[in-house]
Amino acid sequence: MWTTTLLARYLDGDPFEIVLEHSRCVAALALEVAGRLSLSEEDRLFIADAALLHDIGVCQVDAAGLGLHGGNPYIMHGVLGRAILEREGYPLHALVCERHTGVGLTCEDIVRQKLPLPQRDMCPQSLPEQIICFADLFYSKKPGRLSERKPVERVREKLLPFGKEKVAVFDGWLVRFGAE
Repeated sequence: MWTTTLLARYLDGDPFEIVLEHSRCVAALALEVAGRLSLSEEDRLFIADAALLHDIGVCQVDAAGLGLHGGNPYIMHGVLGRAILEREGYPLHALVCERHTGVGLTCEDIVRQKLPLPQRDMCPQSLPEQIICFADLFYSKKPGRLSERKPVERVREKLLPFGKEKVAVFDGWLVRFGAE
């Protein structure tokens, strides 16, 4: 599969295995949602590919627990992934990378939290972007727990420190995507 080959160009060893397993779990849930919504085959193919590549930017971050020593803060993996996929010629997949953090980051979030990110909205816009972002919330990249799907309440707990509006976005997706 071309996505696995591309991912392997940027990651190897344990980090590759962790990101690949995490991304496969995200893709499986995203495709489950796409099926419930009766999305087109074209959308499903895009979702499968973009979900497998959504975390490619971790290759440039420092995350010792994942065996990564790229020098950038983890929060930057989305914008770094966007840059990688744009260079590779996948601009729509690149947007998924940038827009998948939490339920999305607004410019206000970035300024308020003093995040080392460009000051622009990075919220999922298209339905495939939203579905992948939603699915990603249920899976971590913790070795030994990669395929464990978080319960809905745990996802809400993780989002709440960032504001009730973030939980409201998630709850709206739960209803829209028929996942609760």
